[in-house]
Amino acid sequence: MIFIVVFFPFLLAALLPLLSRLFGRVHAGWLALPAPALLLVYFASLLPEVSGGTAVEVSMPWMPSLDIRLDLAVDGLGLLFALLIGGIGVLVTLYSVFYLDRNKEAVTRFYVCLLLFMGAMLGVVLSDHLIALYAFWELTSVSSFLLIAFWHHRPQSRDGAMKSMLITVLGGLSMLAGFLLLYLQTDTFSIRKIIALAPELPGHSLFVPAMLLILLGAFTKSAQFPFHIWLPDAMEAPTPVSAYLHSATMVKAGLYLAARMTPVFAGQAVWYSMLIGAGLITLFYGSFRAFKQTDLKALLAYSTISQLGLIMALIGLGSVHSGSEGGLESMLSAAALAAAILHLVNHAAFKGTLFMAVGIVDHETGTRDIRKLGGLMALMPVTFTISLLGALSMAGVPPFGGYISKELFFASALDAWRHGLPLRTPVVLVPLIAWLGSVFTFAYSVRFIVRTFGGRESGDPDRRPHEAPAGLLLPPAVLGAAALLLGLAPGLTASPLVAPALASIHPAAAEAELHFTLWHGLTAEVWMTAGVFALGAGIFFLQRKAALLRDPLPAPISLNGLYGGILGGVDRAGRRLTSLYMTGSLRHYTMYLFGFLILALTATAAATGGVAISLQGLAPMTVYEAVILTALIAAAAAVPFARSRLMAIILTGAVGYMVVLFFVVFRAPDLALTQIIVETVSVTLFLLCFYHLPALKRDRESLRFRLPNFIIALGVGAVMTLIALAAFSGRSFESISDYYLKESYRLAGGKNVVNVILVDFRGFDTMLEIVVLGVAAFAIYALITLRLPRKSGGRERSGRRNSASSTRTSAAMTSSCARWPRSSSSSS
Repeated sequence: MIFIVVFFPFLLAALLPLLSRLFGRVHAGWLALPAPALLLVYFASLLPEVSGGTAVEVSMPWMPSLDIRLDLAVDGLGLLFALLIGGIGVLVTLYSVFYLDRNKEAVTRFYVCLLLFMGAMLGVVLSDHLIALYAFWELTSVSSFLLIAFWHHRPQSRDGAMKSMLITVLGGLSMLAGFLLLYLQTDTFSIRKIIALAPELPGHSLFVPAMLLILLGAFTKSAQFPFHIWLPDAMEAPTPVSAYLHSATMVKAGLYLAARMTPVFAGQAVWYSMLIGAGLITLFYGSFRAFKQTDLKALLAYSTISQLGLIMALIGLGSVHSGSEGGLESMLSAAALAAAILHLVNHAAFKGTLFMAVGIVDHETGTRDIRKLGGLMALMPVTFTISLLGALSMAGVPPFGGYISKELFFASALDAWRHGLPLRTPVVLVPLIAWLGSVFTFAYSVRFIVRTFGGRESGDPDRRPHEAPAGLLLPPAVLGAAALLLGLAPGLTASPLVAPALASIHPAAAEAELHFTLWHGLTAEVWMTAGVFALGAGIFFLQRKAALLRDPLPAPISLNGLYGGILGGVDRAGRRLTSLYMTGSLRHYTMYLFGFLILALTATAAATGGVAISLQGLAPMTVYEAVILTALIAAAAAVPFARSRLMAIILTGAVGYMVVLFFVVFRAPDLALTQIIVETVSVTLFLLCFYHLPALKRDRESLRFRLPNFIIALGVGAVMTLIALAAFSGRSFESISDYYLKESYRLAGGKNVVNVILVDFRGFDTMLEIVVLGVAAFAIYALITLRLPRKSGGRERSGRRNSASSTRTSAAMTSSCARWPRSSSSSS
């Protein structure tokens, strides 16, 4: 059943174009809605089983010869993400039905890409096989590229999609390299088996390189500094894409990878130091940049970067001692990981709410520029209420869920300071940076609400704003209510969601009792929160007066500029390299191809200690064979030195007819007759084609021109001869020839072994070869009889061509194709 559910989005994506045609009057979003709904219902039904500590596992062979299986495991962590994928997917799909006009947008294409992403994301969080996880991982990058570039007529959309794919795909490749290094250490691709072998890995020389490569994949996907630059540009996607990919799913894939790999690398200083360092830098940088943005989606983009950094830092704090069994250190790690999981859920709720609210504002006012907005509270009161719910949770204001997870974050940061976290930098920076990031988070949350909905109505919006329809308001209202419910009743999420996910990351905390409450006394975290509110409000009011808080910071080079410079440099280098070998000469291309073949095979033989060749078992050569072979070699060697094309064709034909004599000597009359026909037809076609070519130029008649041709031809012949002899000498299996000789008559009733092989043993192969030749023949016939428009008296006429016209068209095409090399002869 799990396989059906996981692959249902892919199946529906394949059928959606057909369904859209069958139900032409129905919005494609309604046809796509069953996929996330099925995911949500099915995985919700697994909650009791998984909460009880039982993981649901299934396995199916995928590529058995490569030891690649499609292993799926639904444990607490995977179930949490699956519910987010399904639940947010339902709301986003419903929202998009009313957001995208099916009469103006290619909605079917949109939902096909959305379903592909949904299935790929589900595969990422449920795969227990590293190679399968990587395949789904890269599929999320490809499908997100298509979604971000949905409005492909906009250059910004194309650039944002390209930047997103390049950064995340390169990170994915590094992650794959890390997976392969883990395989070399454990001899398994199973994540569960690797976790079981984790205590034995730290002493391996490949352990740290594997860790760093996997971290690179996680950082690029979750937009950690300095790989965050793709996320703001990805905001060119339609709002439903931003609400789904950039609040609850795609950007969380990096967090999932870090959490999933924590049991493998827990307790390693490199692992938790990089997670904490990257997370805290991203948290502060993202919140500081978010406060300066004037585009609402850009503000939410940098806010997302900041919140992702917060969760990544919590995972790092939780991985310091998550491998320990019991004691204070284990409890501290469990608390940090529980805070990360809870904030992951809270972030999906409030950020999905805000993205959809921004989409409503843009949809109804025609702008997202915060400088052109204002006074919408009276005109759009429902949208204001929904936005307020999301913004208050994002700011960490009680009684919302964001407040609880922020307090837990402060507690974990303070614990790291109090108990002396083993970091090379001063540990006091952990709570300090956490607090400063939260200050700017509160400030940009206030700015989001006040500048958009407060004050007087602005006259800048392109059209008169009004309240959105109920279909656009319902999904963000549900998420906004969830953000409030997560604060008022946190116990509803602790037991069924957070505890099983925590046990998947930190097995020692499986029996730990989680207590999430709004009030836990007048603690240091409460005073830190009060300071956040006070200083955050002050920063908001000071923004217009302080240039540091308003204007972009001057920098000698920006990360986006660095990205553009690298991309431009690679493009220029590629063009220059291409211009060196793309000369327009077919002779050059064949020389490069065969020259590389010779070098590659020679280098491989040298690196492996040479080629073992044994002449034992070869039949002795008779006088007739020696004479034929001598004539064949002489004719082949003379071809490169022929002074006319006619002589070269004659010599090439002589080589073919010498092969015919070989078949006769070897008593293979069928092959001999076939070779005669093929050789005769080939020589005839060569003569017909070369008749239209100009005479050879003098430079091509010189020895300097012909000698490289001879060397390349001799090298290819020698290499292929050596390969054939090596294959004959080093057979790992018995020859199949004896089987055909013994079984041809018994199984097929034929004494002509060659015919039996072609017609019976390899009958389907022969049949499909004939089909290919037939298709090619039809294609050639279509080109010959192509009816080209012909102008007559100022008008174009096209009619049925007679045979003479068809012949002229064919001759013209053949002549033009044959003369094509003349334009590049000077470069040959």
